[in-house]
Amino acid sequence: MQYAIVIERSSNGFGAYVPDLPGCVAAAETEAEVRELIREAIEFHLEGMREDDEPIPEPTSRVDYVEVPHAA
Repeated sequence: MQYAIVIERSSNGFGAYVPDLPGCVAAAETEAEVRELIREAIEFHLEGMREDDEPIPEPTSRVDYVEVPHAA
């Protein structure tokens, strides 16, 4: 299963979250670290859902980019 993740840069590092798994987040100093931590967070989140007999949501979020003209 592949879940979309959103990675955001802040003044002191990077944060990530999973739109299809509310509450599944990670933070780290580098983008590489936050990518690894969010993967682990997803695994942990899904494991908890299984233990609580909650249904595992199918990934529904999609990620895309839109190009806009550069403002002069």
